[in-house]
Amino acid sequence: MAKCHICGKGVGFGVTISHSHIRTNRLFKPNVRRVKALVDGSPRRVYACTRCLRSGKVQRAV
Repeated sequence: MAKCHICGKGVGFGVTISHSHIRTNRLFKPNVRRVKALVDGSPRRVYACTRCLRSGKVQRAV
């Protein structure tokens, strides 16, 4: 679910380092919203990241 339908941005991986320097794996999830957008001329519910919504790459359906 944490994947943008427009740009394909997905989950990123990294390492959290605590104060005692214990390293644990973690996920960086993109800020994805479920919006109604025009896809191939018809309205569909898709997941789009807020970067695509803000830059105008998503044509919203009314």
